[in-house]
Amino acid sequence: MEKTLTPPWLEAMLKAKFFTHCSKHREMPRNECNMFCADCFENSSSFCIYCRSQNHSNHHVIQIRRSSYHEVVRVSEVEGLIDVKGVHTYVINSANVFFLNERPQPRGVGAAAGKAAASPYFCEVCSRSLLNDFRFCSIGCKLARIKSNGDATFVVHERDRSSESSRVEGDNSRKSSNLGENREGSSAANDAKPTSPQLRSRRRKGIPQRVHEGLTHPHGW
Repeated sequence: MEKTLTPPWLEAMLKAKFFTHCSKHREMPRNECNMFCADCFENSSSFCIYCRSQNHSNHHVIQIRRSSYHEVVRVSEVEGLIDVKGVHTYVINSANVFFLNERPQPRGVGAAAGKAAASPYFCEVCSRSLLNDFRFCSIGCKLARIKSNGDATFVVHERDRSSESSRVEGDNSRKSSNLGENREGSSAANDAKPTSPQLRSRRRKGIPQRVHEGLTHPHGW
């Protein structure tokens, strides 16, 4: 059942090893394998930026990033390829991201652990505490749910593609959790900036002036 609900490349990406040094470009700088191709996944695993320019220039290539030693992917890179509904979104370095796989539950007495203990939301697969109302903590947990129950899908239908970007953007603005630089935050991200308090109208000190009939004070005084 999961084969019809999941694109064939997704599970291969979740199982791939990233951030190893590329054996084909050992002498090159920045040769870590942090790319994955959704078009030719059967013939390749993860690869580096030099492999991409040589072999995958016109393919659907997804870049994997790291946060606290866990792999993440930007929402903008996968939202048109898979249905990401129900997966918890986070904000890292000002980018909306998903975690690829399940992570250990925060423990101890820190802010993240305290927030997790007080949260009423949990991943339906691994029971990890979530800061907001989502079904899954990661793409991997959603895949596990599809395999066991089949009550979710990664398939994006053509009629849904045009609205997928705006839907995810709306979900992120309401539910995304702010991780700051590379750490999980303690509250949901809020795009609204704090407003400045209103200034009280004050009468200018100095020599009193007569207000002529039919005139008013200038605005703000």
